[in-house]
Amino acid sequence: MHATDWFDDGSVFVVDVPLACCALETQAAAQGRRAVDLEQLPAGAVVVVTLSGTLTTAAVPAVRHALDQLPADPTVVAFGACACVGGPYWDSYSVVAGGGQIVDVDHFIAGCPPPPDALHSYLEEVRRAGHVAG
Repeated sequence: MHATDWFDDGSVFVVDVPLACCALETQAAAQGRRAVDLEQLPAGAVVVVTLSGTLTTAAVPAVRHALDQLPADPTVVAFGACACVGGPYWDSYSVVAGGGQIVDVDHFIAGCPPPPDALHSYLEEVRRAGHVAG
């Protein structure tokens, strides 16, 4: 697992948990940015996790495991309608109605899909604040 040094200055690191189609948008937003192994994160680093896409009941253990691997208490962002509330699949037997059903979500970015700059804008807010704000 790796983190993206979003601003290439060590101020904000993003760990994407790519669940479905919205992952293409988070990956597009991260294109060209430097990835680092989690072990290389500086102490006290601001870590933002993006849950991007449809969360299924079968994926819940893997998502929990991914979050458990993080060295710090991260801020969790639900990116896209599916990660926020289950999207158009909310009533499927296998879909979890949003990431907030399994973890505390600090910030929601709606859309199907949301534009990559929506994530970037939120991360700029985090950077300006000097800490993570929901």
